[in-house]
Amino acid sequence: MSASIDCKELADYFALPVYDGLNPVCVFKVEGKPYAIEEYYLDDLKHTVHFKLPSQSIEEPVIVTEMYEVAVSLIQSFDELEMKSNRKQTLDYFSLGLSEINYMHSRLSNIFHKRWQVYPLHSHVTLEEQSGIFLATVPGYRKIILATNIAESSVTIPDVKYVIDFCLTRTLVCDKETNYQSLRLCWASKANCTQRKGRAGRVSKGYCYRLVHKNFWTDFIPENLVPEILRCPLGTTVLKIKKLDMGGPKALLATALSPPSTGDIERTILDLKELGALTTCVQAEDPHDGELTFLGRVLAQLPVDLHLGKLIVLGHVFGCLEECLIIAAALSLRNFFAVPFKQYVNGYRNKLFFSENSKSDCIAIVNAFKTFTNRFYFNLWTVLICLICNLAFQFQVAELYYDLKKRVSAFNMYVETEPSAKDQECVYKQRFILQVVIAGAFYPNYFTFGKYDEEIAVRHLAGKDPKTTVMLKNIPPYGYLYHKQLQSLFRQCGQVKSIAYDGSKAFVEFFRNPMEGFKILPAVYLSVKMSQLKIPLELNIHYPDDIERQLQDVRVASVKSLRVNVDCQNQTVEPVEISFGTSQQSKMIPNHLLSIKITEIVEVGHFWGYRIEEKNRTALQALAAEIYHYNLVDLLVSPCPGLVCLAPLTHLEGRGYGRARILYVCGDFAEVFFVDYGNRSKVPLKKLKEIPSCLQELPFQALEFKMCKMRPSAKSLVCGEQWSYSASQRFASLVKGYPILVKVYSLVCSVLHVDVFHYLECKELVNIRDVLIEECYAELAEESYESRQSHDLLNGLFLDKVNKEEEVPVSSRKEEKYLIEKLLNWFSDDKSDTPTHKVT
Repeated sequence: MSASIDCKELADYFALPVYDGLNPVCVFKVEGKPYAIEEYYLDDLKHTVHFKLPSQSIEEPVIVTEMYEVAVSLIQSFDELEMKSNRKQTLDYFSLGLSEINYMHSRLSNIFHKRWQVYPLHSHVTLEEQSGIFLATVPGYRKIILATNIAESSVTIPDVKYVIDFCLTRTLVCDKETNYQSLRLCWASKANCTQRKGRAGRVSKGYCYRLVHKNFWTDFIPENLVPEILRCPLGTTVLKIKKLDMGGPKALLATALSPPSTGDIERTILDLKELGALTTCVQAEDPHDGELTFLGRVLAQLPVDLHLGKLIVLGHVFGCLEECLIIAAALSLRNFFAVPFKQYVNGYRNKLFFSENSKSDCIAIVNAFKTFTNRFYFNLWTVLICLICNLAFQFQVAELYYDLKKRVSAFNMYVETEPSAKDQECVYKQRFILQVVIAGAFYPNYFTFGKYDEEIAVRHLAGKDPKTTVMLKNIPPYGYLYHKQLQSLFRQCGQVKSIAYDGSKAFVEFFRNPMEGFKILPAVYLSVKMSQLKIPLELNIHYPDDIERQLQDVRVASVKSLRVNVDCQNQTVEPVEISFGTSQQSKMIPNHLLSIKITEIVEVGHFWGYRIEEKNRTALQALAAEIYHYNLVDLLVSPCPGLVCLAPLTHLEGRGYGRARILYVCGDFAEVFFVDYGNRSKVPLKKLKEIPSCLQELPFQALEFKMCKMRPSAKSLVCGEQWSYSASQRFASLVKGYPILVKVYSLVCSVLHVDVFHYLECKELVNIRDVLIEECYAELAEESYESRQSHDLLNGLFLDKVNKEEEVPVSSRKEEKYLIEKLLNWFSDDKSDTPTHKVT
């Protein structure tokens, strides 16, 4: 029994009524002999800290920055004290929430010259991290444990000497309006704090420092927390009462040790009726009651949340019982994906990998669990398991899965044996059904993607693609000097293609595989996740005065606010060429109509190709001839994704070499994308050649196209994430082998939005979009705001053939480039002794 339980309350509850009063129950007290533990409060530290201690409010439980500083000061004092007494090891112990642990860990890790071993302890740490807490401390080091309230009664570490308690806890609270549970920060009870104090004093005298004022502790800290029966949903309790036929729920719950309110019970019964667990019509006079339905009997039998139980039943009805059992088992135990401390971005990447672009935790859990239990993939899984999931936890999920499977079999619900092979369309249909079942089970609490304001996105991102680009603010002056640092900070998210600097803003664009569809890159999701987790992005910068001193007589203002673009692949830093016209579009799109050859289809309506007019054919032949006359050499650097090189042509123009970008490397081969033709090929690494610098500067001839005013129909979406297999086959049959004519609608982020036509045998021009819509593979859609803007601009371009361009003089651009190069040479961006600057 817990040492802090209220024995009197229990004794009074179980007292037996007799003729002249109550006959109390017997209470036996067995006291141990722990070592003495001294208690201290903030009042006792007022002469120790060198700043004003903040006041505390019962309505706003929070840890302010000054409290963290008090805790750090205490640790340093303990360390000095123990060093003077020549003791080998002691342990410091905290009671914090998960977010507070993250901050405190960063704070302690930034203190140099301290021999500390800092360990987090919470419900999501891996098995390896848990084991490290109980290992003997390295001689000469101090072990510091940062713990949530999981350590109040679940963990005993014998040699804890100091306890620092913020007197806060995170409690499971149910919102009465939504009936949804969440963890909220609140003041801990005195009983909780007594439990925490008891972590010390096991093997020697202990000390407990409570970081609250003595008066606040006495007057405002409650004796006990509100019982869980008064905070959490009563649904499962009511169902068990109905199953055991113990009478009306209101009458029975009124006899509880801490009876819930009548309103909570009535609201719970109405929620159960909405869920379908109780009948809506009753013969009894009490409207706040009902009889168990089949769903209610199943839910009462399952040891999971009610919505998870409904998910299982719906899974049986719609033929996806196995997947729903997996989801219910994993969500019941909560932490399916282990997240090593300080590696939250990697943990989120793992979930994205298994979710297969669905962004659903439930889908990710199903795919990960099936991989774990599939013998064919088991060797691969054992390699990934330590990086992605908690191995011990997987067996717990598997155990609960088989237990649930056995329980539902009593209701004639069985997992069907899957056929050995399924076509891709069948897999997509099953995925769609599972998503519908998940939405139905968790109604009204489920997540949907909202539509963003396109105009605001275009304005904020300065025309950059929001699917591949993130914006940073608070960039320091001369921010382009630190582009390598910024690239390094985002390396954990994905491969950075370029960084554009504009004043105090920076636009980080990630590399997009040309063979991918128009989806938001995982790197963008990971970057947003970093922002949500408040992971600091800090740059080591130079003092602006030092930079301006080097510039001397140069116009500082012009260089300070210069718009600069950094090509991370070629490591070039150049001023942005400011143009007030549309000469670039004019060169790329000489007129509305283009004759093209399609070389690679990415998905329906998205393809690559090149122009086949006489002028373009001549340019490609001249390029091939120039490459042929070069004495080609092997690559001077290791092949990596994004690298532009020369690769052997195995198609199109026949033999010889062509310019190509490496997509990925696998073993002794590389998948390359030919930047002048728009197709890809797999070639041996030993056949890749270095590209001459003069050839690398020439513009690429391949063009990327997207059919405008079209989106997948509902029929296609059900059969796939974007387009069904049959829609893809039909589109390929319409464009392959035909002369293709495209009519340009707009140009968005270097992608041509077009209408696509081909000639039939009767020489009739047919719009392919019309064919796909007529055959129910697609439907009409409005173009994006940016596409409509570009359309209006191009219309003006085609109407006015004589365009006068106002450009920055070449001499001015050369001067700016020269100054940038001088600054980069003067100031390296890897100084560790320079001040830090936080960007957001």
